[in-house]
Amino acid sequence: MMTGITLIVAFDLDAAARRTATEALGGVGQLICLCDVGADGRATALRDAGAVLAWNLKDFSADDLALLGGTKLIQFMTAGVDFIPLSTLPPGVPVASNGGAYAEPMAEHALALALALAAAKRIIVEHNNVAAGIFNQHRNNRMLGGGVCAILGFGGIGVATARIMRGIGMQTFGINRSGTPHDLLDWVGTPDRLDEMLAAADVLIISVPLTKATTGMIGARELNLMKPNAILINLARGEIVDEAGLFAYLQAQPKFTACIDAWWVEPVRHGTFRMDHPFTSLPNVVASPHNSASVAAYRTVALRRAAENCRRALQGETVHYLVRPEDRLL
Repeated sequence: MMTGITLIVAFDLDAAARRTATEALGGVGQLICLCDVGADGRATALRDAGAVLAWNLKDFSADDLALLGGTKLIQFMTAGVDFIPLSTLPPGVPVASNGGAYAEPMAEHALALALALAAAKRIIVEHNNVAAGIFNQHRNNRMLGGGVCAILGFGGIGVATARIMRGIGMQTFGINRSGTPHDLLDWVGTPDRLDEMLAAADVLIISVPLTKATTGMIGARELNLMKPNAILINLARGEIVDEAGLFAYLQAQPKFTACIDAWWVEPVRHGTFRMDHPFTSLPNVVASPHNSASVAAYRTVALRRAAENCRRALQGETVHYLVRPEDRLL
């Protein structure tokens, strides 16, 4: 094995997935699945890895992790890495999330929640009314075209969401760390301008990573800055929104709608699902089980995007979605 030219994949890949990842490497490195090397070759493979692709760190022992000090990148398959104990890795090893890997299906999910299936058109509410014999034909409906879709966290998911929301005629506002303009944004700001964006939002999409800085970013004060009939859609992490504050605000503002895909306690990150407040008892809440990215066809897309990021690392190019040390929670 030649040092520095291998991509070690920590999970098994079927033949089609191996072809996808190998093609994404573009001949830059050799792909080796860790399950293929056996116990005798494991230490050598990890020590010589140019890059490592993994779902999490559960399959690595402390001795395994100590061997990764020379790798150019540890790339995770998931966009969110807040639940992975990155502090157990050797100091200085670059880590990247798979930001935007599932951006397109998540953007569709946001549209479905905001418009066709849920909040703006009240389809779920009126479906139940029709089933009960109540026919509210003349109750005012709502149109989002011409309104403002505000995107907190303008990365891959934000870009895909802006594209699809502009398609229904919405203006798009976005916040990112640098305030860098984008062709899909009518307004862009840095996090210190969050209040401005919240006040303008008809729909707020939360797609920012969970970090120390974003934990509790949307609380009672921020909710009270929003329009009374705004729609909040959380595709990211529950902890970005104050749970008690959101529940109280929804009770006080029946025209405000929360579409919750990301919850505060979830099976993948916490081993169980739990609500500390009965959100689903409220008529202005639409719930989904954090499945906005659960589209089978996009697993191939996510693998390709992750492997392409590994190729950048192996070639010494700029790696996308690096996780800064100050953003690591564990």
